[in-house]
Amino acid sequence: MTIVETLTGLLPTLLGVVVLMIVASLVLRGYRTRHPFAPPLALLRGALQLAAISLILSGIINDPLWVGVGLLVMFGAAVSTVTRRIGMSGQHFLWVATAMGLGVAVTLGIIFVSGAIEFSPRYVLAIGGIVIGNAMSIATLSGRRFREAVTEHWEEVEGWLALGATPRQSTRELAQRAVYFAMIPSTDQTKTTGLVTLPGAFVGAIFGGASPLEAGRFQIVVLAGILCAGSIAAVTLLYLLSPLRQKPVNALV
Repeated sequence: MTIVETLTGLLPTLLGVVVLMIVASLVLRGYRTRHPFAPPLALLRGALQLAAISLILSGIINDPLWVGVGLLVMFGAAVSTVTRRIGMSGQHFLWVATAMGLGVAVTLGIIFVSGAIEFSPRYVLAIGGIVIGNAMSIATLSGRRFREAVTEHWEEVEGWLALGATPRQSTRELAQRAVYFAMIPSTDQTKTTGLVTLPGAFVGAIFGGASPLEAGRFQIVVLAGILCAGSIAAVTLLYLLSPLRQKPVNALV
């Protein structure tokens, strides 16, 4: 297939994607939402990254060393994203890395040691990438929710501190709520799998030639891993962040 034929075949895809992003931006702009062009910019960045990673993965997917390097790069990018999104300074990078690292390590350890998924470079990369990405989302949601709650209810926190509560005790309920709300999207996705949505791992496995039963088994392991890693990451992160002695001042982005 020539380059011209390849580009011609991509035109319908490009057209559909462009129209979808135009509609999304117009809807957000019409409602005066902040950063209405964030979705198309994010998609453009994602497309470029996917193109690059596709080229890279074709050469490293069976090499354990390079798979490990790839996962470390993903993990570093995820930790940086969470740290930035929850409005914390660089000194909290280590806390985020600890929380996410614990969640990812425990989850992957259970999955591969138990034999739930075959321990091979390609599966480590696939499961690891999915778990890291979802742990990042849950950690971000929990951290942002916690900081917003502390900011809104700072008078209550100060009241607890004045009554002799420790910094951790004064924000415990807010932290518990933040973890609960951060887990809702992943929990709902899990509950509606096969009924409302067909998850990407399931569809991808079928497209890759796996039977529906095998694809379903793979997807269930993925969903369990997401919930496990997200729970550990969120709880650990808020355990580290919750002892606050002063009101958060950094703006969320």
